[in-house]
Order: sequence, then structure tokens, then C-alpha cells
Amino acid sequence: MVHPVLWLRRRFVTGFFVTVPLIVSVVALVWVFRLIDSLTAPAYARLLGRQVPGLGLVTTIAFVLLVGVVASNVLGKRVLQQMERLLLLVPVFRTVYSPVKQMVVAFAPENEAGLKRVVMVEDSCGSLRLGFVTREFEMAVGDDARKLVAVYVPTNHLYLGDVYMYHPDAVITPDLSVEEGVRIILTGGMSTPERVRAGRAAADGAASGR
Repeated sequence: MVHPVLWLRRRFVTGFFVTVPLIVSVVALVWVFRLIDSLTAPAYARLLGRQVPGLGLVTTIAFVLLVGVVASNVLGKRVLQQMERLLLLVPVFRTVYSPVKQMVVAFAPENEAGLKRVVMVEDSCGSLRLGFVTREFEMAVGDDARKLVAVYVPTNHLYLGDVYMYHPDAVITPDLSVEEGVRIILTGGMSTPERVRAGRAAADGAASGR
């Protein structure tokens, strides 16, 4: 039986990591909306002769989209990285921004250094678990080198889970993109396609561990 204090601690940590990114994202979006609306509302009022509800929201969406477009090219990335370096010099901003960004970037589907591909692994009960390959490496055992893959298996929402080490032949590779895999996790499996093809079959004798 799990000790009540340990149970409460685990549930609190789980709730913390699930709610904090959500709260920070909402607060950030609200702040950006208010800032853009306060700057553009007077200009729109002078230009159109009256207040038009919703223009602030449309402008905010367009601004976020523009940032995404700029961040997708080389020059834009350099400019944003330089701005980020300057902002990280502010102690309070660095304390809040850095952990949140690391978490979001790590699980972003377009991040090649994060979630590499979707896989399925078999647990001790014979059930298949959906996970993501995060690293491929070699483990030296004496004079031999053994190839392994690190598989991250979410156990709650997306930001909490377990890491298992498998031989590459011991994982099933379905025809799912990382973005689709993330969506399946976030929707509790409701967005799983009706038919999924497996690229490779799982092999027995997988070595796993936390």
C-alpha cells in the first residue's frame, strides 16, 4: 500500500507539471493580447472612425503567425535568438522562461533533437504502449557494443513518463508521425486512426529499465 504522504506528493508533482505549462501559456497569450490590443486599438479607431470588437484578437493571431513564419527562416532564427539572449539576462524572466521553453521545445513535433519517431513497445503483460524514441546510442559491454534506443513512454498527459532502453528490433514502428503521436496522447487515444500499419514487428527478449 502506498503511503498517503507519498501518494499526495506524486499527485501534486503530476498536477504541477500538467497545469504550470498550461497556465503559463494562457497568461502569456492574455498578456500578448492585451499589449497588442492596447497598442493597435487607438490606431484602428482613428483609421476606421470607431471601435471594432475583435480586431485586437485578429491582430494577436496574425502577430503570433508572423513570429512563426519569421522563426522558420535562418535570418529570423538568428534575430529571435539574439533577442532571447538579451531577455535571459533579466533574472525573473530567465527563471520562468527557461524551464517552460525547455519543456515545450523538447516535446515539439518539429524538434529533431526531441521526439524522433513514434514506436510501440510491449510491456510485461503483453500490452502495447505508445512511446517516442528520443535517443539512439551504443552501450559498451566489455569488448562488445550493443545498440539501444531510448524510448519515452508518457504515463500522464505528455510531460511525465518513463524511459526504457530497448534493442532496435524490440520496438514496433507504426506509420504515425510524431505530431500524430502527440495528438493521440493528448486526446487520450481518441485521435488514433482506424487502421495503423506497423513498419517492424517486435522481437522477444527486449531489455528494458527505468
